[in-house]
Amino acid sequence: MADDAAAASCSTATGTSKRAENRLVVEEAKVTTDEYNSICTLHPATMEKLSIYHGDVVLLKGKRRRDTVCVALPDDECGEGKILIGEVARSNLRVRLADVVSVHPCHDARYGARVHVLPLDDTVEGLSGDLFEAYLKPYFVDAYRPVRKGDLFLVRGGMMRSVEFKVVDIDPAVDYCIVANDTEIFCDGDPVRREDEESLDGVGYDDVGGMRKQLAHIRELVELPLRHPQLFKSIGVKPPKGILLYGPPGSGKTLIARAVANETGAFFFCINGPEIMSKMAGESESNLRKAFEEAEKNAPSIIFIDEIDSIAPNRDKTHGEVERRIVSQLLTLMDGLKARAHVIVMGATNRPNSIDPALRRFGRFDREIDIGVPDEVGRLEVLRVHTKNMKLADDVDLDVVAKDTYGYVGADLAALCTEAALQCIREKMDVIDLEDETIDAEVLSSMAITNDHLKTALAGTNPSALRETMVEVPNVSWADIGGLEGVKRELQETVQYPVEHPEKFEKFGMSPSMGVLFYGPPGCGKTLLAKAIANECQANFISVKGPELLTKWFGESEANVREIFDKARQSAPCVLFFDELDSIATQRGGRAGDAGGAGDRVLNQLLTEMDGMTAKKTVFIIGATNRPDIIDSALLRPGRLDQLIYIPVPDEASRLQIFKACLRRSPVAGDVDLGALARFTAGFSGADITEICQRACKHAIREDIEKDMERERQAKEMPEDMAVDCAQEPAQIKAVHFEESMRFARRSVSDADIRKYQAFAQTLQQSRGFGNEFRFPKQPQAPEPAATANADDEDDLYN
Repeated sequence: MADDAAAASCSTATGTSKRAENRLVVEEAKVTTDEYNSICTLHPATMEKLSIYHGDVVLLKGKRRRDTVCVALPDDECGEGKILIGEVARSNLRVRLADVVSVHPCHDARYGARVHVLPLDDTVEGLSGDLFEAYLKPYFVDAYRPVRKGDLFLVRGGMMRSVEFKVVDIDPAVDYCIVANDTEIFCDGDPVRREDEESLDGVGYDDVGGMRKQLAHIRELVELPLRHPQLFKSIGVKPPKGILLYGPPGSGKTLIARAVANETGAFFFCINGPEIMSKMAGESESNLRKAFEEAEKNAPSIIFIDEIDSIAPNRDKTHGEVERRIVSQLLTLMDGLKARAHVIVMGATNRPNSIDPALRRFGRFDREIDIGVPDEVGRLEVLRVHTKNMKLADDVDLDVVAKDTYGYVGADLAALCTEAALQCIREKMDVIDLEDETIDAEVLSSMAITNDHLKTALAGTNPSALRETMVEVPNVSWADIGGLEGVKRELQETVQYPVEHPEKFEKFGMSPSMGVLFYGPPGCGKTLLAKAIANECQANFISVKGPELLTKWFGESEANVREIFDKARQSAPCVLFFDELDSIATQRGGRAGDAGGAGDRVLNQLLTEMDGMTAKKTVFIIGATNRPDIIDSALLRPGRLDQLIYIPVPDEASRLQIFKACLRRSPVAGDVDLGALARFTAGFSGADITEICQRACKHAIREDIEKDMERERQAKEMPEDMAVDCAQEPAQIKAVHFEESMRFARRSVSDADIRKYQAFAQTLQQSRGFGNEFRFPKQPQAPEPAATANADDEDDLYN
């Protein structure tokens, strides 16, 4: 029984987690004078629990392995579980308000014999006089302040000029001491450079936004082996040696590595891939060996190899002997890392498949973590990180900005914030005199980044990972498209609903359709419809011209298809529009003179990519063709391009709408009867009608220019008469211009072509509409409640 009780108590001790009582939440100190730089305030009950008494010196531990020393004072108004500390102590601890610090009694704090203190260079610039007498003596005399080596503290002088000092050294050689009246204070030496201090204050986990899941995984793989190697030793497994971070450029791979190094306090050795290359034989490998030796000497350490694909390419595909030797050297170095050496190797690349496969096995780069494009919540976190020091107006809604920045990585969002700030500065340029040495304080205080600045910046930026594929949100709306109301409704249900109402599809337990094929005569608005739907649902739009995918190099055409689908997934929600689909998706096996079957391979790649489209990545494929009869039937099955939409030649009502859409921004005279034009243009496509409007506009412009020239000529000949003739006729497109334009009008689609498309649509309808006569048999009695029927059905499944 005693053994059972002991086992139970042991399991309870190890299995239950309890928040330590000495971990307290940081709040702002009530008093911000210099006297309180080294004072922290706690609730008396908290001090009693921690065995801390009034005036005791305590050690505070913050982020990135930073700590400092303060004098503890009780305050009944301070909440339990809270600690009030000033800005100086927070800065030394690298914590912000609402962060957590741990508090420890510091019983071994002794009076120091000597303290070496130096000012920061930018705070003493232009300052003359004795710093000791003016600043340090009043600050330390009779104060008995605890100081820690490496800490900064701020002192305000008699002229209200603040000077920041750094504790450079302490004698005896300890980390902290109490400055008493008999402690010698030295301030001899050159001031400390601010840049050196700020370089130490690197990024932390709170500077990395939008990657909580990946960051948690990385901390597990890096922090545990470096901080608590005994965990792995007790279980009997070796800790991981290497982590490969991969993702698009600008997603934050290097930032994560630096944050991990700063937070763990590990020695950080950064190797930029191309830098270790040398023209001397064997020197490149030697540089790599030196880096690993340096890291082992300074353990615990992190070796970070940026752009690892440049020094470790696939040996089968590289022709350079140097690269092969470097890969071999890297393999042997990673195998030679002792399991308990406390060295972690991190690599970063945006081309993981070009790295030598031998590096990607267990024991070298054990884990591969995808640092992908952030989702909406991730983008909001990144925006909050970048805007925390920015002066934002009250009308700025970061949630809306995060929603509108599909496909943006962290670097793109940083560029967006910078561009918005520049927009704000540009607005104030007329009240800023660049020649003045200083800018008026009122101007500076009036500057704030508004929602309009962010909107303007958003219009001028786009996702960097997708610039080569020209991802854009088109500016075509439904108002630009006349007629086709049924097609518009079908498109809205297929594309707009899954983007704007995903919860409805979850509610009904069905994944949305992902593919649409437009077919019909040329010039009837297939491309325009695809652009409009991308704009209406605010999705990114990638237009793929079929013939552009085909290249003369073996295997590259399929790689192009793969790459385009990868880009679309990265920028989801995205509309992938294949124009002239028949050029790459014709019937397989029937291509005469096809070089090496490239067309068939491209089609096969297209089919497999479309099957791989998951519902989580909202990527819609829209194909457009005017030769639907030659497209491979495998592409048209349900699950791929399952929505086949016929875009016919417009009828009279649609033609009238097209005329109105084309002329909605043009000044049209009252004598123009658009209804008569619509009746007369039977069989004309949308492109033909647009051409009629353009030609009429051209005639009106020609007439207007001729009138202007005639007016100028008359003004030169009879200037006195022109003063009277000041009222001129407004420039408009008149009926005569349309009559002239109709003389050149032609139909681009013949009646035979229209009959061919109609026959194909009818055949398709008949082949797919064989269930037109299907009806459920009528129930002889009233149906039971739906829940009961479903429950019975579920039972019957297994009988």
